Amino acid sequence: MEIFNPFTLEGKTILVTGASSGIGRGIAIACSKMGATIVINGRNERRLAETINEMKGDNHLSLAADLSDGQALSAMVAKLPKLDGIVHCAGIGQRVLCKQLQETDVDDMMEVNFKAPVMLQAEILKQKKINKGASVVFIASIASGSPTIGNAMYSASKGAIISYANCLALELAPRFIRVNCILPAMIWTDLIFKGGLTEEELKEDEKKYPLKRYGKPEDVANLAIYLLSDASTWMTGSSIKITGGEQ
Repeated sequence: MEIFNPFTLEGKTILVTGASSGIGRGIAIACSKMGATIVINGRNERRLAETINEMKGDNHLSLAADLSDGQALSAMVAKLPKLDGIVHCAGIGQRVLCKQLQETDVDDMMEVNFKAPVMLQAEILKQKKINKGASVVFIASIASGSPTIGNAMYSASKGAIISYANCLALELAPRFIRVNCILPAMIWTDLIFKGGLTEEELKEDEKKYPLKRYGKPEDVANLAIYLLSDASTWMTGSSIKITGGEQ
């Protein structure tokens, strides 16, 4: 007897940015296991190759490109097949006190976390690389609404992408293209070490979470699978927190 599975990604082609490590890598691997054909993007070809090696199935595509470079971005989009899903996962993090912010701190954070995904999405739409009924997922953060000292620019960049995504959802709704955001709390990736805390301090902090641990990339990946699958065809313009109970 065939088992009903509304979360299957078979027959879908999905682009995952930031797939050379962390959450992006976890999402690419998980989606491949659900039957999707994956196009991965990042800046480091060697690390992208490592991601490909962990993925299940064949016919996956690796496209290395710096998304902050307009020409490289446009050239990469030209190589894309028609997409059924997009996960905007590339991002950086850095803690700097507001009074110590330099112009470069602001530019760098907004360039990677906001401008790059916005311009990538615009180019994909211009080049007509997305199918009707597709799903677009942005990896944001609970930091957008949970202020912490030194995290102003990261929080602002994620808040900006959520606002953008909400507008994009309205614009793409006539084509039944859904747009949603995932807002993780602390996830065990290289990025969390950019906050200046040691691994021991982080492990002590995660005990404060109601579920007694930080998240793992696969926790976020499982939620992304839902949003990319046909199980979520009546969900758009939503921002979903995944926090282990942390508020």
